Amino acid sequence: MVVEIPDVLTKSELAEVRRIIDAAELVDGRETAGELAAQAKRNLQLPQEGQAAREAGEIILKALGRNPLFNSVALPLRVLPPLFNRYEVGMAFDAHVDGAVRAMPSGGPRMRADVSSTLFLTDPADYDGGELLIEHAYGTSSVKLPAGSMILYPAGSLHRVSPVTRGARTSAFFWTQSMLKDDGLRSLLYDLDMAIIEVRQQLGHDTHGTLSLTGVYHNLLRRAIEL
Repeated sequence: MVVEIPDVLTKSELAEVRRIIDAAELVDGRETAGELAAQAKRNLQLPQEGQAAREAGEIILKALGRNPLFNSVALPLRVLPPLFNRYEVGMAFDAHVDGAVRAMPSGGPRMRADVSSTLFLTDPADYDGGELLIEHAYGTSSVKLPAGSMILYPAGSLHRVSPVTRGARTSAFFWTQSMLKDDGLRSLLYDLDMAIIEVRQQLGHDTHGTLSLTGVYHNLLRRAIEL
């Protein structure tokens, strides 16, 4: 399931995140990659446990907490604090699959990576190239979103970032452990949730039918949830 979430950050939040990143010193992104990923990765990255990453990450985590679409898609149990990268001219990330297990910072517990997220922090007009290309059952999605918007996709998807040919692309990326590790089941529940919301909006009020469907959604979630 590949889902776009627009306007995750407000204009003021986006400006503050960019201010923090632009004032910080970035390092070679290969320093934080595993052996295989390092061979494919050519970018710059904010040090994961530095003050700048923590400050910018807190802004994003608060924004995610109030975003109903993120919670409907990901059904989050744990969210890894966001990381930040920049692709300048000639930089890219070749095809790869994200690792299945991630470590929380500062010696925290490990978590399963079910959902990958990329939050775009640069306006598309400010750079050429840099598309996020995600392979899935229906083909390949090419993603290049407005600053402040985010794409969610299964962490097991083969994906890559095409070379930047002009300007620079800055983004946040992170992983979520869902309460449901089965992406197909998450997709079905997301579709059901969206359908209920649409019908409720069309009617302008709840009916016995919408209430019954809401009960079906929550009872299915209750049976499938993993805590």
